[in-house]
Amino acid sequence: MTTFDTIIRGARVVLRDRVEQLDIGITGEKITELSTRLTAGEATCIIEAEGLTVMPGVVDIHVHFNEPGLASWEGFRSGSAALAAGGITTYVDMPLNGVPPTTRPEAWEMKKKAAAEQSYVDYAFWGGLVPGNREELAPLAGLGAAGFKAFMSEPGGEGEDIFARADDHTLLDGMHAIAKINRVLALHAEDEGMVAELGAKSIAEGKTEPMDYVQSRPVEAEVVAVARALTYGEQTGCALHFVHISTREALDLIADAKRRGQDVTSETCPHYLTLTDQDVVRLGAIAKCAPPLRSSSEQEQLWDALTSGLIDVIASDHSPCPPSMKQSDNFFEIWGGISGAQSTLLIMLEDGHLQRNIDLPLLGRVLSLQPARRLGLESKGEIAVGKDADLVLIDWEKNTILNTEDLLYTHQQSPYVGRTFNCRIAEVFCRGQRVYNSESGLSPVPIGQHIAAYSSSPIEAGTEETS
Repeated sequence: MTTFDTIIRGARVVLRDRVEQLDIGITGEKITELSTRLTAGEATCIIEAEGLTVMPGVVDIHVHFNEPGLASWEGFRSGSAALAAGGITTYVDMPLNGVPPTTRPEAWEMKKKAAAEQSYVDYAFWGGLVPGNREELAPLAGLGAAGFKAFMSEPGGEGEDIFARADDHTLLDGMHAIAKINRVLALHAEDEGMVAELGAKSIAEGKTEPMDYVQSRPVEAEVVAVARALTYGEQTGCALHFVHISTREALDLIADAKRRGQDVTSETCPHYLTLTDQDVVRLGAIAKCAPPLRSSSEQEQLWDALTSGLIDVIASDHSPCPPSMKQSDNFFEIWGGISGAQSTLLIMLEDGHLQRNIDLPLLGRVLSLQPARRLGLESKGEIAVGKDADLVLIDWEKNTILNTEDLLYTHQQSPYVGRTFNCRIAEVFCRGQRVYNSESGLSPVPIGQHIAAYSSSPIEAGTEETS
């Protein structure tokens, strides 16, 4: 008979394809049994969870914690604390805006050292594809890079050692290399020629207000870039993942490519599902991002795409900066990035499940299972025997009002401050260890570990993961 260290008793458990009232048996770091009634040993810790719902810990594959070099913007300790409080038990950190960016093995080692013993939850790293680093890609993959990130528009930043845009030659050459090492290329897809021309024209005409910025990065810029990248991916056989997609037209292009057999996935973010271009006007700088927030009609099409299985991943794109970088009379000069990772799960539960009746298993797949599978994080992403005991207990009887002082980011700024969520994250476990409790707060010591990824898995059109 299995001896359990912990039993979570009597909760509604969100599985891959259904919700079932079960006991969850945990031994060490793993889920070792799921049953309607488990027998406890003398030393077993019992967590009575009747009336609560247990979801798999969220796997956020798109955060910017800016280390090494820019911990003053966020950093692993503060960023991971916010994630733990928000029910995110695994994250994958982007290769920018650290100094240096993670585009070569030496920078990888610097990032790994900066993260050691600082993270409350588990983590992996993206490598970067930039002009001139093709020979660094295989060594980065050998160190466990979950994939590679490239920009099709200028990412911004100053100095010599910054993350640079990948031109067409860099993209094609890099895709050939990435295909050989069984990794995925994540793309920020906006057409640089279009957004640069429109932005310059707007500034020259003195049009520098929030809506002027939004209009300078139209839907067409995303669609054109996605179409070009899909062509390159088909030519090279490179697996692609499109980050922060904001338009239904782009999602349809990606879905069509997937149906033709191309290895490609799509990601959107909570801010595209819950904020619109009118919020950019209302909130100002804290709601600036690229691609920009879209119209309410475009947003409704994203919700429809989610329920139709056209969105594979929901990730935060948590992109913080000091408040001083959010201040300018010229909206084009303001740093673009939304701080929101702490609220990702609550937003999806409130706006998705409670307001739109989206099934919890679907939310579990796009928030946890599919991002984990896409990047080869095989021990993560679902509540199943043999998986890491990464679990979030949800209390539907208590509300959460997000106040500024509740934010655990280095800089307490978020477009979601003041929102009421009709549920609460009661407890969060990472590998069987409690990392957050709504009453007592964070665990005293960060326990997060680095996870090396060595493969990526396609998410096929028409499978249950995307149904």
